[in-house]
Amino acid sequence: MKDALVVGTGVVGTSVGLALRAHGVRVYLRDADPAAAKIASCLGAGTAADPPGAVDLAVVAVPPALVPGVLVRLQGEGAARHYTDVASVRARPQQEAAALACDSARYVGGHPMAGSERSGPLAARADLFDRCNWVLTPTADTRTDTLNAALELVAICGAVPVLMEADAHDRAVGLVSHAPHLMASLVAALLERGEERMVSLAGPGVRDLTRTAAGDPDLWVDVLGANALVVADLLEELSEGLEDAVAGLRAMGAADEDKRSSGARVVGDLLRRGRAGRARIPAGPGAVPKRYEEVTVVIGGRPGELARLFTDASRAGADVEDVRLEHAAGRPGGLVRLSVPGDRREVLMTALHNGGWRHR
Repeated sequence: MKDALVVGTGVVGTSVGLALRAHGVRVYLRDADPAAAKIASCLGAGTAADPPGAVDLAVVAVPPALVPGVLVRLQGEGAARHYTDVASVRARPQQEAAALACDSARYVGGHPMAGSERSGPLAARADLFDRCNWVLTPTADTRTDTLNAALELVAICGAVPVLMEADAHDRAVGLVSHAPHLMASLVAALLERGEERMVSLAGPGVRDLTRTAAGDPDLWVDVLGANALVVADLLEELSEGLEDAVAGLRAMGAADEDKRSSGARVVGDLLRRGRAGRARIPAGPGAVPKRYEEVTVVIGGRPGELARLFTDASRAGADVEDVRLEHAAGRPGGLVRLSVPGDRREVLMTALHNGGWRHR
Protein backbone atom coordinates (compact mmCIF):
# COMPACT_ATOMS: atom_id res chain seq x y z
CA MET A 1 0.00 0.00 0.00
CA LYS A 2 1.52 3.30 -1.13
CA ASP A 3 -1.26 5.76 -0.35
CA ALA A 4 -4.66 5.95 1.34
CA LEU A 5 -7.53 8.36 1.89
CA VAL A 6 -9.11 8.55 5.36
CA VAL A 7 -12.54 10.17 5.41
CA GLY A 8 -13.50 11.18 8.95
CA THR A 9 -10.86 12.29 11.44
CA GLY A 10 -12.37 11.22 14.74
CA VAL A 11 -10.48 9.01 17.16
CA VAL A 12 -10.62 5.91 14.92
CA GLY A 13 -9.97 7.63 11.57
CA THR A 14 -7.05 9.65 12.95
CA SER A 15 -5.61 6.54 14.62
CA VAL A 16 -5.77 4.73 11.26
CA GLY A 17 -3.90 7.64 9.68
CA LEU A 18 -1.23 7.62 12.40
CA ALA A 19 -0.70 3.86 12.01
CA LEU A 20 -0.43 4.11 8.22
CA ARG A 21 1.98 7.05 8.38
CA ALA A 22 4.17 5.12 10.83
CA HIS A 23 4.62 2.51 8.09
CA GLY A 24 5.45 5.01 5.36
CA VAL A 25 2.05 5.13 3.66
CA ARG A 26 1.04 8.53 2.21
CA VAL A 27 -2.24 9.49 3.87
CA TYR A 28 -4.74 12.11 2.77
CA LEU A 29 -7.36 13.32 5.25
CA ARG A 30 -10.89 14.55 4.65
CA ASP A 31 -13.55 15.61 7.13
CA ALA A 32 -16.80 17.57 7.03
CA ASP A 33 -15.19 19.66 9.78
CA PRO A 34 -11.99 21.20 8.30
CA ALA A 35 -10.74 22.03 11.81
CA ALA A 36 -10.79 18.33 12.80
CA ALA A 37 -8.86 17.38 9.66
CA LYS A 38 -6.30 20.11 10.37
CA ILE A 39 -5.81 18.89 13.95
CA ALA A 40 -5.34 15.31 12.70
CA SER A 41 -2.82 16.57 10.16
CA CYS A 42 -0.90 18.49 12.85
CA LEU A 43 -0.76 15.29 14.89
CA GLY A 44 0.97 13.56 11.97
CA ALA A 45 -1.93 11.47 10.68
CA GLY A 46 -1.60 12.71 7.09
CA THR A 47 -2.19 15.67 4.79
CA ALA A 48 -5.48 17.54 5.03
CA ALA A 49 -5.98 17.65 1.27
CA ASP A 50 -7.50 15.64 -1.54
CA PRO A 51 -5.16 13.17 -3.25
CA PRO A 52 -3.99 14.02 -6.80
CA GLY A 53 -5.48 10.77 -8.13
CA ALA A 54 -6.95 7.45 -7.09
CA VAL A 55 -5.29 6.06 -3.95
CA ASP A 56 -4.82 2.39 -3.13
CA LEU A 57 -7.43 2.35 -0.35
CA ALA A 58 -10.13 4.67 0.99
CA VAL A 59 -11.08 4.20 4.64
CA VAL A 60 -14.51 5.59 5.53
CA ALA A 61 -14.43 6.51 9.23
CA VAL A 62 -17.81 8.19 9.71
CA PRO A 63 -20.90 7.19 11.78
CA PRO A 64 -22.73 4.10 10.45
CA ALA A 65 -25.71 6.03 9.06
CA LEU A 66 -23.39 8.16 6.87
CA VAL A 67 -21.28 5.31 5.48
CA PRO A 68 -23.45 4.43 2.42
CA GLY A 69 -23.72 8.00 1.14
CA VAL A 70 -20.02 8.75 1.65
CA LEU A 71 -19.03 5.47 0.03
CA VAL A 72 -21.11 6.07 -3.07
CA ARG A 73 -19.79 9.63 -3.44
CA LEU A 74 -16.20 8.45 -3.16
CA GLN A 75 -16.73 5.73 -5.75
CA GLY A 76 -18.45 8.26 -8.02
CA GLU A 77 -15.37 10.48 -8.01
CA GLY A 78 -13.00 7.52 -8.44
CA ALA A 79 -11.19 8.32 -5.20
CA ALA A 80 -9.62 4.87 -4.68
CA ARG A 81 -9.10 1.44 -6.15
CA HIS A 82 -10.51 -0.26 -3.05
CA TYR A 83 -12.81 0.82 -0.20
CA THR A 84 -13.49 -0.17 3.39
CA ASP A 85 -15.01 1.40 6.50
CA VAL A 86 -14.76 1.12 10.28
CA ALA A 87 -18.43 1.30 11.29
CA SER A 88 -19.42 -0.57 14.43
CA VAL A 89 -22.46 -2.15 12.75
CA ARG A 90 -22.29 -4.00 9.47
CA ALA A 91 -25.60 -5.28 8.09
CA ARG A 92 -27.52 -2.02 7.61
CA PRO A 93 -24.66 0.04 6.04
CA GLN A 94 -23.94 -2.77 3.58
CA GLN A 95 -27.61 -3.17 2.68
CA GLU A 96 -28.10 0.57 2.21
CA ALA A 97 -24.90 0.88 0.16
CA ALA A 98 -26.16 -1.88 -2.15
CA ALA A 99 -29.50 -0.06 -2.49
CA LEU A 100 -27.57 3.05 -3.63
CA ALA A 101 -25.86 0.99 -6.35
CA CYS A 102 -22.50 0.95 -4.60
CA ASP A 103 -19.84 -1.10 -6.38
CA SER A 104 -19.85 -3.94 -3.84
CA ALA A 105 -17.01 -5.75 -5.61
CA ARG A 106 -14.50 -3.08 -4.55
CA TYR A 107 -15.85 -2.58 -1.03
CA VAL A 108 -15.47 -4.68 2.11
CA GLY A 109 -16.98 -3.70 5.44
CA GLY A 110 -14.72 -3.53 8.48
CA HIS A 111 -14.89 -2.91 12.23
CA PRO A 112 -11.81 -2.64 14.48
CA MET A 113 -12.82 -3.74 17.98
CA ALA A 114 -11.01 -0.82 19.59
CA GLY A 115 -11.82 2.74 20.47
CA SER A 116 -12.04 5.20 23.32
CA GLU A 117 -14.71 6.80 25.45
CA ARG A 118 -13.11 10.06 24.32
CA SER A 119 -13.87 11.42 20.86
CA GLY A 120 -12.08 13.53 18.29
CA PRO A 121 -8.58 13.44 16.79
CA LEU A 122 -6.83 14.44 20.02
CA ALA A 123 -7.79 11.07 21.53
CA ALA A 124 -6.14 9.15 18.66
CA ARG A 125 -3.12 6.85 19.05
CA ALA A 126 -0.99 5.04 16.47
CA ASP A 127 -1.12 1.89 18.64
CA LEU A 128 -4.89 1.99 19.23
CA PHE A 129 -5.42 -1.23 17.25
CA ASP A 130 -2.44 -3.25 18.49
CA ARG A 131 -3.55 -6.89 18.93
CA CYS A 132 -7.24 -5.99 18.75
CA ASN A 133 -9.72 -7.99 16.65
CA TRP A 134 -10.58 -6.29 13.36
CA VAL A 135 -13.69 -7.78 11.77
CA LEU A 136 -14.04 -7.83 7.97
CA THR A 137 -17.36 -8.78 6.36
CA PRO A 138 -16.74 -9.70 2.71
CA THR A 139 -19.65 -10.81 0.56
CA ALA A 140 -19.86 -13.10 -2.46
CA ASP A 141 -19.25 -10.00 -4.64
CA THR A 142 -16.05 -8.86 -2.90
CA ARG A 143 -12.98 -9.03 -5.14
CA THR A 144 -9.96 -10.87 -3.81
CA ASP A 145 -7.66 -7.87 -4.28
CA THR A 146 -10.12 -5.67 -2.38
CA LEU A 147 -10.17 -8.11 0.55
CA ASN A 148 -6.36 -8.27 0.40
CA ALA A 149 -6.15 -4.45 0.56
CA ALA A 150 -8.30 -4.46 3.70
CA LEU A 151 -6.22 -7.29 5.20
CA GLU A 152 -3.08 -5.25 4.53
CA LEU A 153 -4.64 -2.32 6.40
CA VAL A 154 -5.38 -4.59 9.35
CA ALA A 155 -1.81 -5.92 9.34
CA ILE A 156 -0.28 -2.43 9.17
CA CYS A 157 -2.40 -1.35 12.14
CA GLY A 158 -1.15 -4.36 14.14
CA ALA A 159 -4.62 -5.90 14.51
CA VAL A 160 -5.92 -9.47 14.15
CA PRO A 161 -8.27 -10.04 11.18
CA VAL A 162 -11.56 -11.86 11.80
CA LEU A 163 -13.84 -12.73 8.86
CA MET A 164 -17.57 -12.84 9.63
CA GLU A 165 -20.92 -12.42 7.96
CA ALA A 166 -22.49 -9.02 8.62
CA ASP A 167 -25.51 -10.34 10.57
CA ALA A 168 -23.30 -12.54 12.78
CA HIS A 169 -21.06 -9.55 13.48
CA ASP A 170 -24.00 -7.40 14.56
CA ARG A 171 -25.28 -10.06 16.93
CA ALA A 172 -21.79 -10.42 18.41
CA VAL A 173 -21.16 -6.71 18.99
CA GLY A 174 -24.66 -6.38 20.42
CA LEU A 175 -23.63 -8.91 23.07
CA VAL A 176 -20.11 -7.68 23.85
CA SER A 177 -20.40 -3.94 23.18
CA HIS A 178 -23.78 -2.35 22.52
CA ALA A 179 -25.87 -3.88 25.33
CA PRO A 180 -23.01 -3.45 27.88
CA HIS A 181 -22.73 0.21 26.87
CA LEU A 182 -26.41 0.78 27.64
CA MET A 183 -26.07 -1.01 30.98
CA ALA A 184 -23.06 1.18 31.85
CA SER A 185 -25.16 4.24 31.00
CA LEU A 186 -28.02 3.02 33.21
CA VAL A 187 -25.67 2.61 36.18
CA ALA A 188 -24.07 6.00 35.49
CA ALA A 189 -27.54 7.57 35.33
CA LEU A 190 -28.10 6.38 38.92
CA LEU A 191 -24.97 8.30 39.90
CA GLU A 192 -26.38 11.44 38.30
CA ARG A 193 -29.29 11.33 40.74
CA GLY A 194 -27.16 10.39 43.74
CA GLU A 195 -26.19 12.82 46.49
CA GLU A 196 -22.77 14.38 46.01
CA ARG A 197 -21.42 12.86 49.21
CA MET A 198 -22.49 9.38 48.08
CA VAL A 199 -20.93 9.77 44.63
CA SER A 200 -17.68 11.02 46.18
CA LEU A 201 -17.15 7.52 47.59
CA ALA A 202 -16.93 5.99 44.08
CA GLY A 203 -13.85 3.83 43.60
CA PRO A 204 -12.16 1.97 40.73
CA GLY A 205 -14.92 -0.65 40.50
CA VAL A 206 -17.68 1.74 39.53
CA ARG A 207 -15.27 3.77 37.37
CA ASP A 208 -14.40 0.65 35.37
CA LEU A 209 -18.04 -0.37 35.11
CA THR A 210 -19.18 3.01 33.79
CA ARG A 211 -16.15 3.93 31.66
CA THR A 212 -17.93 3.57 28.32
CA ALA A 213 -20.83 5.74 29.51
CA ALA A 214 -18.52 8.73 28.93
CA GLY A 215 -18.85 8.19 25.14
CA ASP A 216 -20.51 10.64 22.74
CA PRO A 217 -24.31 10.17 23.17
CA ASP A 218 -25.12 11.34 19.62
CA LEU A 219 -22.71 8.84 18.11
CA TRP A 220 -24.09 6.03 20.27
CA VAL A 221 -27.69 6.84 19.32
CA ASP A 222 -26.60 6.34 15.70
CA VAL A 223 -24.79 3.07 16.51
CA LEU A 224 -27.65 1.65 18.58
CA GLY A 225 -30.23 2.70 16.01
CA ALA A 226 -28.47 0.61 13.38
CA ASN A 227 -28.50 -2.46 15.64
CA ALA A 228 -31.65 -1.69 17.63
CA LEU A 229 -33.53 -5.00 17.43
CA VAL A 230 -30.50 -7.09 18.39
CA VAL A 231 -29.81 -4.88 21.40
CA ALA A 232 -33.49 -4.82 22.40
CA ASP A 233 -33.57 -8.64 22.49
CA LEU A 234 -30.46 -8.71 24.68
CA LEU A 235 -31.85 -6.11 27.07
CA GLU A 236 -35.02 -8.16 27.35
CA GLU A 237 -32.91 -11.10 28.53
CA LEU A 238 -31.13 -8.80 30.98
CA SER A 239 -34.45 -7.50 32.30
CA GLU A 240 -35.45 -11.04 33.25
CA GLY A 241 -32.23 -11.38 35.25
CA LEU A 242 -32.84 -8.01 36.91
CA GLU A 243 -36.33 -9.06 37.95
CA ASP A 244 -34.90 -12.23 39.52
CA ALA A 245 -32.25 -10.17 41.31
CA VAL A 246 -34.82 -7.71 42.68
CA ALA A 247 -37.05 -10.53 43.90
CA GLY A 248 -34.08 -12.31 45.48
CA LEU A 249 -32.85 -9.20 47.27
CA ARG A 250 -36.30 -8.38 48.63
CA ALA A 251 -36.55 -11.92 49.94
CA MET A 252 -33.12 -11.55 51.59
CA GLY A 253 -34.46 -8.51 53.43
CA ALA A 254 -37.56 -10.31 54.70
CA ALA A 255 -38.14 -11.29 58.31
CA ASP A 256 -38.84 -14.93 57.44
CA GLU A 257 -35.67 -17.05 57.55
CA ASP A 258 -36.84 -19.39 54.77
CA LYS A 259 -37.44 -16.43 52.48
CA ARG A 260 -34.00 -15.06 53.28
CA SER A 261 -32.39 -18.39 52.44
CA SER A 262 -34.35 -18.66 49.20
CA GLY A 263 -33.39 -15.13 48.18
CA ALA A 264 -29.73 -15.79 48.96
CA ARG A 265 -29.77 -18.82 46.68
CA VAL A 266 -31.22 -16.75 43.81
CA VAL A 267 -28.70 -13.94 44.21
CA GLY A 268 -25.82 -16.34 44.74
CA ASP A 269 -26.71 -18.22 41.56
CA LEU A 270 -26.75 -14.94 39.62
CA LEU A 271 -23.32 -13.98 40.98
CA ARG A 272 -21.88 -17.40 40.16
CA ARG A 273 -23.20 -17.25 36.59
CA GLY A 274 -21.76 -13.77 36.25
CA ARG A 275 -18.38 -14.97 37.43
CA ALA A 276 -18.50 -17.89 34.98
CA GLY A 277 -19.40 -15.56 32.11
CA ARG A 278 -16.58 -13.17 33.02
CA ALA A 279 -14.12 -16.07 32.97
CA ARG A 280 -15.03 -16.79 29.33
CA ILE A 281 -13.61 -13.48 28.13
CA PRO A 282 -10.24 -14.23 26.46
CA ALA A 283 -7.11 -12.42 27.61
CA GLY A 284 -6.50 -11.24 24.04
CA PRO A 285 -7.32 -11.91 20.37
CA GLY A 286 -7.01 -15.60 19.59
CA ALA A 287 -6.26 -16.49 23.19
CA VAL A 288 -7.99 -19.32 24.98
CA PRO A 289 -10.06 -17.96 27.89
CA LYS A 290 -8.48 -18.69 31.25
CA ARG A 291 -9.95 -18.83 34.73
CA TYR A 292 -8.28 -16.17 36.86
CA GLU A 293 -8.22 -15.95 40.63
CA GLU A 294 -7.17 -13.10 42.87
CA VAL A 295 -4.46 -13.10 45.52
CA THR A 296 -4.33 -10.08 47.84
CA VAL A 297 -0.95 -9.08 49.28
CA VAL A 298 -0.27 -6.54 52.05
CA ILE A 299 2.63 -4.17 51.35
CA GLY A 300 4.27 -1.45 53.43
CA GLY A 301 5.73 1.84 52.29
CA ARG A 302 9.37 0.82 51.88
CA PRO A 303 11.04 1.79 48.55
CA GLY A 304 11.26 -1.08 46.07
CA GLU A 305 8.74 -3.25 47.89
CA LEU A 306 6.36 -3.44 44.93
CA ALA A 307 9.21 -4.36 42.58
CA ARG A 308 10.29 -7.14 44.98
CA LEU A 309 6.72 -8.49 45.00
CA PHE A 310 6.61 -8.67 41.20
CA THR A 311 10.03 -10.34 41.16
CA ASP A 312 8.89 -13.02 43.62
CA ALA A 313 5.69 -13.60 41.59
CA SER A 314 7.72 -13.94 38.39
CA ARG A 315 10.13 -16.42 39.97
CA ALA A 316 7.13 -18.49 41.04
CA GLY A 317 6.05 -18.72 37.38
CA ALA A 318 2.78 -16.88 38.06
CA ASP A 319 1.62 -15.00 34.97
CA VAL A 320 0.07 -11.89 36.51
CA GLU A 321 -2.78 -10.81 34.23
CA ASP A 322 -3.97 -7.76 36.18
CA VAL A 323 -2.83 -5.66 39.14
CA ARG A 324 -4.93 -3.36 41.34
CA LEU A 325 -3.48 -1.14 44.07
CA GLU A 326 -5.52 0.02 47.05
CA HIS A 327 -3.78 2.53 49.31
CA ALA A 328 -4.51 2.52 53.00
CA ALA A 329 -5.90 5.84 54.22
CA GLY A 330 -3.54 7.77 56.51
CA ARG A 331 -0.59 5.38 56.31
CA PRO A 332 1.93 4.15 53.73
CA GLY A 333 1.40 0.98 51.77
CA GLY A 334 -1.86 -0.83 51.25
CA LEU A 335 -3.14 -3.83 49.32
CA VAL A 336 -2.00 -5.24 45.98
CA ARG A 337 -4.52 -7.49 44.24
CA LEU A 338 -2.89 -9.86 41.74
CA SER A 339 -5.03 -11.74 39.18
CA VAL A 340 -3.35 -14.99 38.11
CA PRO A 341 -4.45 -18.13 36.24
CA GLY A 342 -6.36 -20.41 38.59
CA ASP A 343 -3.84 -23.25 38.21
CA ARG A 344 -1.00 -20.99 39.46
CA ARG A 345 -2.76 -19.56 42.50
CA GLU A 346 -1.51 -22.14 45.03
CA VAL A 347 2.02 -21.96 43.64
CA LEU A 348 2.03 -18.18 44.01
CA MET A 349 0.62 -18.30 47.53
CA THR A 350 3.31 -20.80 48.59
CA ALA A 351 6.04 -18.61 47.11
CA LEU A 352 4.67 -15.51 48.81
CA HIS A 353 4.48 -17.33 52.15
CA ASN A 354 8.08 -18.46 51.79
CA GLY A 355 9.10 -14.91 50.89
CA GLY A 356 7.56 -13.53 54.06
CA TRP A 357 4.64 -11.76 52.40
CA ARG A 358 1.31 -11.36 54.18
CA HIS A 359 -1.43 -12.46 51.82
CA ARG A 360 -4.98 -13.72 51.63
